[in-house]
Amino acid sequence: MARKSAAEVVVVLGMGRFGKSLALELMAQGTEVLGIDSSQAVIEKVAGRLTHAAVADTTDEESLRQLSVHEYDRAVVGIGSDLEASLLTASALINMEVPNVWAKAISNAHARILTQIGVHHVVRPEHDMGKRVAHLVRGRMMDYIEFDDGFAMVKTTAPAFAVGKALGQTTIRSKYGVTVVAIKRPGEGFTYASADTVVASGDTIIVSGRVRDTERFAELT
Repeated sequence: MARKSAAEVVVVLGMGRFGKSLALELMAQGTEVLGIDSSQAVIEKVAGRLTHAAVADTTDEESLRQLSVHEYDRAVVGIGSDLEASLLTASALINMEVPNVWAKAISNAHARILTQIGVHHVVRPEHDMGKRVAHLVRGRMMDYIEFDDGFAMVKTTAPAFAVGKALGQTTIRSKYGVTVVAIKRPGEGFTYASADTVVASGDTIIVSGRVRDTERFAELT
């Protein structure tokens, strides 16, 4: 089952809620997916919806090699609740030198071990979504994205003190440590912001910066 194009094929190991959702979203975006799970019943439910689907023990390196998993450039370990299976599966992928391995973690300890065995990208979907929703529930942000290095992007309304001024004339960057990267007028689409962009009442803006700085700035709106 050799790949057609390394850039367009992803192996997803573990077809639980996270793995299945990820695999189907990748398919919807035009990416070919090989889905693998140890359960025949689980694979039967997704077989007609993925490019390829196979029943195999994801912790067994030889089984994965028989499916040519080592030939792919990208693999995702969607196993979360079974810690041993998650770690053994990730270890097998690393041992096969798959160039890009993502893995789901359910705790800080789980994430730390995955990193220690060489997983390139560790994700904590429930934790990350909880943080994002917490920011939105507070009502000051329309959307919030946080990155691993303490950097965030926030969608919010323009603060009153900036209305009627060009961004270069406001104190947004110097005082609050954030940069307005895009702006949207009511009824229009987003456009890139520049120092000459004049902020109007009702504008929606996207700002970037350190997490705490973006949070502090959003509290002004």
